[in-house]
Amino acid sequence: MTPQELLKSKFGYDQFRPGQETAINDILAHQNVLTIMPTGGGKSICYQIPALMLDGVTLVISPLIALMKDQVDALNETGIPATFVNSTLMFDEINDRFEQAKNGEIKLLYVSPERLDSGAFSQLAALPIKLVAVDEAHCISQWGHDFRPSYLALTTHLHQLPSKPTIIALTATATPRVLKILKNDWAFHRKLKPVLNGIIWRLKSLKIKIVTRTYWTI
Repeated sequence: MTPQELLKSKFGYDQFRPGQETAINDILAHQNVLTIMPTGGGKSICYQIPALMLDGVTLVISPLIALMKDQVDALNETGIPATFVNSTLMFDEINDRFEQAKNGEIKLLYVSPERLDSGAFSQLAALPIKLVAVDEAHCISQWGHDFRPSYLALTTHLHQLPSKPTIIALTATATPRVLKILKNDWAFHRKLKPVLNGIIWRLKSLKIKIVTRTYWTI
């Protein structure tokens, strides 16, 4: 199936949002991509559709356990085989899920960045990983507002994967300084291409007002 056909049959949309199709086509051409879209702009589809078109497993690095579960549940509801591995699971459950991914029963495997720092890296390295999606990629930078130390080691770990997967890094919030670091750090063996959705997003309705507190203020 084509990306357009998968968009309709699996996700129920008639057309792509700005930037999505460009990112998908670049991934299918084995081009590393940095995708910058606002929250709610449809970043996940940029790697979920290629995951269905590529052989092997797509590894999704996600910093939030709750977000992992929500995305996996949503994918499973549409018939897309996905699962997660995180600290909420028992040892046997983790091994079972890695085995499913290794046997081709899983298309998308969600893990936390800390999982690559643990002994599980050898299990990940044994998987046929063709695509890696790094969500909330701004966490890699100490200049980012949501810095995660485990993100710093991602470039080293991903470079060591024997399958040499294509990489897509995704973020909605990144300053020019953070973007420069991302572009430098993620350009492994192939040039990284930035993809923006072409829209300048502003919270036009948001106003911040500072009020001096009085004794009747709740």
